[in-house]
Amino acid sequence: MTSLYVDRRGVALSLEGDAIAFHEGDVRIGTVPLLPVERIYLRGDVRLSAGLLGRIGALGVGVVVLSGRRGEPGLLLPRPHQDARTRIAQLDAARDPARTLALARTLVAAKIAAQHDLLVEIRSSRPELGHALAEPVRALLRMRSHAARKADLESLRGLEGAAAHQYFAGFVTAFPPSLGFSGRNRRPPRDPANAALSLAYTLLHAEAVLAAHGHGFDPHVGFLHGIDFGRESLACDLVEPLRPEMDRLVWRLFAEQILRDRDFATEKDGACLLQKAGRERFYAEVDAPLLACRRRLDRMLAALRRQLLAGRDEAGLAGALEPASADGTADDDAEA
Repeated sequence: MTSLYVDRRGVALSLEGDAIAFHEGDVRIGTVPLLPVERIYLRGDVRLSAGLLGRIGALGVGVVVLSGRRGEPGLLLPRPHQDARTRIAQLDAARDPARTLALARTLVAAKIAAQHDLLVEIRSSRPELGHALAEPVRALLRMRSHAARKADLESLRGLEGAAAHQYFAGFVTAFPPSLGFSGRNRRPPRDPANAALSLAYTLLHAEAVLAAHGHGFDPHVGFLHGIDFGRESLACDLVEPLRPEMDRLVWRLFAEQILRDRDFATEKDGACLLQKAGRERFYAEVDAPLLACRRRLDRMLAALRRQLLAGRDEAGLAGALEPASADGTADDDAEA
């Protein structure tokens, strides 16, 4: 186990040797070994002792706090990489339009490729969707090579948006009509599929912020996403090629009926929220794909750091965006 999910009211966490101890009132209800833990996700009325906070900070464990009914994320960041040259190189690249465009092209091409591959996977498992998926698959296959030819960020973002339209036109067909999933909506999500996607994307974005910080980058200075007040633009960049991993998870959760529409409730403002029993099953299933994304984020950021410090726009990031094989290494035959 690399992630710990605590979604329980009135529980207190403290340090007990090399373990996290859980208490309800004066009753000790269990322990979890601390050393294997890389992330802690907290939701509800949860308390952490100062000793535990100090220890997880020293170990580089990121903490994600999901607050309120809608799980708005807050982060406790681990110790960052101490080489300030990374942040200087990042800022220099962000001020250079040519380098920014080159990095953004790489991210968009990888995202479209991943979207295409997921639709092909869905078509293979659901042959009856072959007709509905035919045009989105063909369109994404064409678009994946167009990113390298875009001359500016505006047209590149336009390509990304067009690809997303084609992708979701196909992706929604893999879900039961009873879910009411007709496309992406958020803030708030208005159907069960979008509620699950929003939660998955929230956790993935938190992983990207923690990873960027840990590798010595400023999470707010991006390339595909420009600088905007309050936006962690680099984290948004890093998330884009990995979104289909969360899409795959959500598709599988509904296809295997691990989640059903009865696991969700709709509030007066139309917000659709995953209830606690469903969240427990969700957390059990999201851990493995989040771990895989965490490993890919580490590879992406290490490659980006080398690329930026070398001052060359070589294919380091593109190679790191390739999916990992079963042994955790990059698959040389995979397309980015």
